[in-house]
Amino acid sequence: MIPDLSADRIDRLRDAFRDASYDADGVLDLLGHSAHAALGRGEPVPALRAVEGAGPLGTLVRLFLLGQAEKRAEVQAALGSLDVDEALAAGILTADGELLRAGLDIRPHGEGEHSWWVVSDLDSDLRGGRPLDADHVLGVGHASLSLVRATTRRKVGSVLDLGTGCGVQALHASTHADTITVTDVSERALALAGATFRLNGVDAELSAGEWFDPVRGRKFDLVVCNPPFVVGPPRTDFTYRDSGLAGDDASALVVRQLPSFLTEGGTGQLLASWVHRDGEDWEDRVSSWLPPGAGVDAWFVQRDVADPELYVGTWLRDAGYDPRSEQGIRKAAEWLDWFEANDVIGIGFGFVTLRRTDGPGEVVCEDLRHAFDDPLGPESDAWLRRVEWLRAHDSDDDLLAARLVTADSTVLEQVSQPGDEGWEAMVHRLHRTDGPGWQHEIDELGVRLLAGFRGALPLEELLELLAMGYGEDAEELAAAAIPMVRELVRHGMVVPAEWEGDDR
Repeated sequence: MIPDLSADRIDRLRDAFRDASYDADGVLDLLGHSAHAALGRGEPVPALRAVEGAGPLGTLVRLFLLGQAEKRAEVQAALGSLDVDEALAAGILTADGELLRAGLDIRPHGEGEHSWWVVSDLDSDLRGGRPLDADHVLGVGHASLSLVRATTRRKVGSVLDLGTGCGVQALHASTHADTITVTDVSERALALAGATFRLNGVDAELSAGEWFDPVRGRKFDLVVCNPPFVVGPPRTDFTYRDSGLAGDDASALVVRQLPSFLTEGGTGQLLASWVHRDGEDWEDRVSSWLPPGAGVDAWFVQRDVADPELYVGTWLRDAGYDPRSEQGIRKAAEWLDWFEANDVIGIGFGFVTLRRTDGPGEVVCEDLRHAFDDPLGPESDAWLRRVEWLRAHDSDDDLLAARLVTADSTVLEQVSQPGDEGWEAMVHRLHRTDGPGWQHEIDELGVRLLAGFRGALPLEELLELLAMGYGEDAEELAAAAIPMVRELVRHGMVVPAEWEGDDR
């Protein structure tokens, strides 16, 4: 059933939220950091204690964030001009005897100076542990937040949010885009996303249809997508996660088709999953999704690999199934049977950044399973810029003529062991202290070379000086250094001298 979320009802709901200070800052101020953090961990008692006697704001927090049943009079006081009966008819509330509960999940979501409300369906915890409905609209979860952090925030003209769900990616895009278009195969998702946009005064074009069908023939400066990327048999139990395509075909479809919907220089960013099979390199697998000479720069970043058993159990619980129940056991068995029949030994998960180029493009796959705090969005922009610079310096002569500097965020770690003449260096390891925290081991001559990267001399002259000082052949030294330097530039540990002081 599609909730009747008319513009007038949503406008009055927004007024009630504002009057009660039911927003990101208001909720944090009411709960305090400790109770707020506990609520994020799924521990409601500290928050319940904090909202006692807190008036309309406390009522709204108990309803929409804590899943509590509330008295009609208190709910009406919190909703202001939106009549309780209208909220019931709209599906915003639901009756529980003489008490009222939330019928939808409507919660504040903020980042920096921005604060929004997001409308979605109640998760299984707030549904009393009942499994989700097939057309369930997911709220702001870990996956959607990770995509938010991995997405560029540079100013763009047009954005497409493919498979918008509750609309959270489009909300963040509204801070840096002139126009926003969202699509979804689910009419319910579009209804809830429309309510999200109306609540927040965001102007977005909504279109229903599968994949890219609603926007055929159009191009965008930025495409973001959190697709139904769950890997498994070709079925659709839940529209938010299951595509009906087998294995990782959903991720492959988006990666393959997305570039044709980008303007020249436009960027696409998405979450994706891919299977790991015995004897098959995951890098070769995902690279094959883009045809040779596709005119695309592509950066595949693997953040995690799950074994099939863990993967199935996680997604069963996500949908509210008890893995020990008859239904849970049956679904798990079917899923694991499919993995076994298709030789799947692991499921990779990560981010994909694509850019439309006028040349052959660069495809790079990297494993980033170590922990780091910085968001990938700024790094993806910087990575694309560095790739473009390397393409412009594709020949060895061009790179040898470049003046380079070691980035301020690059530090050197040395591991030594005791020797006959004191400590002897065993390992020289470069670390980037920001972004994804890249690391590279280099040799003693590499350490000396980077010490000379101060922008004064071209790479070729530095190599000649190094060769003279250490009795090395200059050509052989250059042949060894050039691949290393390219990799260090790609990872932002060494940058062109003309970029020094440039924070882009």
